[in-house]
Amino acid sequence: MTPNTLASALQCRSTHGRTARSEILGLGIGEHFSMGSAPIVATSRASDGTTFVAGVSPAMVALAGVIAEIAATNLPILLVGEIGTGKEMFARRIHELSSVHDGSLTRVACASTNADRLLADLGLDGSGDGLRTRPGTILLDEISELDVACQRKLVSVLPDGDMAPGRTCLSARMISTTSRHLDDEVRAGRFRSELYYRVNGVCLRIPPLRERKEDIQPLAERLLAKHASQLGKPRRVLSVRTMEIFLAYPWPGNVRELENVVKKIVALSDESLATAELVQSGSRLRAFASTDVGYSLKVASRAASREAERELILKALARTRWNRKRAAQELQISYKSLLYKLKQIGLEDTETN
Repeated sequence: MTPNTLASALQCRSTHGRTARSEILGLGIGEHFSMGSAPIVATSRASDGTTFVAGVSPAMVALAGVIAEIAATNLPILLVGEIGTGKEMFARRIHELSSVHDGSLTRVACASTNADRLLADLGLDGSGDGLRTRPGTILLDEISELDVACQRKLVSVLPDGDMAPGRTCLSARMISTTSRHLDDEVRAGRFRSELYYRVNGVCLRIPPLRERKEDIQPLAERLLAKHASQLGKPRRVLSVRTMEIFLAYPWPGNVRELENVVKKIVALSDESLATAELVQSGSRLRAFASTDVGYSLKVASRAASREAERELILKALARTRWNRKRAAQELQISYKSLLYKLKQIGLEDTETN
């Protein structure tokens, strides 16, 4: 691998001054794509009949265009984004647009698998010689959570780029997701470099919701329709006040957190009650406390305590690159307790569809 190719492979970050397209596209093995003259559409019809909404922001329109181009290839794809940005949703969209869309999409939860189970999770037999009988896609969810033994075993069954998939390697389309910077994990010795190069054929960065505020309204409208249908409730239109709150909030839990709030709005049929925690969080709490709303000391103390706990958890996750096991150790709580607290603050460990 040449120095230029290595530099390209290690590039999957957003930098100021780039175009929307270059911000979301990190090229892992020297692959380049031309947008051509075809129009870019950020919304389309998914296989289940629902509307897939990437967004209206320049970054998300560019992302939708790149996905439409690379879906038909067999290049391995690495989706990078914070927790809750919808990486699994985009992975499923790539599968739907691919040439193997008639096959299954098999999701492997990397945080919960182990070396003994990995080959079975991938659809291989114990020796690694059994091929998947049907074409399809394998989604390695949060690949950075794989332990060393799993990484070693995965490398042994992935094509190395010099040979076509055969009896001793996977033939399915590979899509991996991570909420951490894998190049940092490689440099720190926590992630095998040869595995990184094999899963990072094309690296796509999914921007956090706070960087694309113009997408909040169309996403909220789609989620309102989705949950109104699921809960048998009439479809509602968000008030101007609620949209102001949505636009002012930083959304650390991204689209997943937005969906949780929208779901509460539909279930409670009360926007003020459903958005109360957003108003009480961070700078919104300080801004509203200075008005004549009339918070009691007890309510303010409880809200401040929740906010302090939230900030500690988010800082620990940031320091550990969203490694929940290490964050739990740093916070001196059990892994199960951390997952429970993440669920309480809208950051539970499942990707939004």
